[in-house]
Amino acid sequence: MDLIAERIVQLGGTAEGTVQVAAKRSALKEYPVHISDEHDHVEALSSALATFGKHVRHAIDQSDELGDRDTADIFTEISRGIDKYLWFVEAHLG
Repeated sequence: MDLIAERIVQLGGTAEGTVQVAAKRSALKEYPVHISDEHDHVEALSSALATFGKHVRHAIDQSDELGDRDTADIFTEISRGIDKYLWFVEAHLG
């Protein structure tokens, strides 16, 4: 998140990085805190990571369309990390 916040400031914006703002603006489903089964937790985390990855790849496309290759590169780096974590998590589903 620091990379995104720094880029926002570099572009003249204000990085509003509080937990409250992040929760309010999140496109992710609320985590199902009522679950207790390990497999259900792994599925919930996997789903959240996959959704986050989808949104980040959309941000890459938007940045490219705007001609902002530096921002697209930042989102590409984040996307690679998400894909790696998703692979680790999904390894526990089998």
